[in-house]
Amino acid sequence: MEIITENYPALIGIIGALVIVTNIIVEVLKKFVPNSKFPTNIIVLIVSMALTLAAFFAWAEYKHITVLWYYVVAAVVIGLFVCYAAMFGFDKLKETLKLLKNGSTEAPQVQPGPTYGPGIEDYDD
Repeated sequence: MEIITENYPALIGIIGALVIVTNIIVEVLKKFVPNSKFPTNIIVLIVSMALTLAAFFAWAEYKHITVLWYYVVAAVVIGLFVCYAAMFGFDKLKETLKLLKNGSTEAPQVQPGPTYGPGIEDYDD
């Protein structure tokens, strides 16, 4: 475990790079695979897992680390983080760039979702 804790700064940088590479690959794949045949979120999941596991095994080989089962589980969890960041981080980045391009400094208005259960106004004091 100390092998991983020694390399936190590199790990954060690698995760960021994996998110960027995942976004690039998915954007290219979306041009070739229509959305009706294969959902984009599934493509993101597959690409992020493949890249994360490939990067993990390459790093383990480079550092001459014996791969233990819980290292692989940790790599899969990190792959899920990369997947989440690639799915939602890219959309937020596009929204921010669009706002900056339009010269607007206001944040987009969030539409309230459906209310489940009693609201604050339903309680009597």
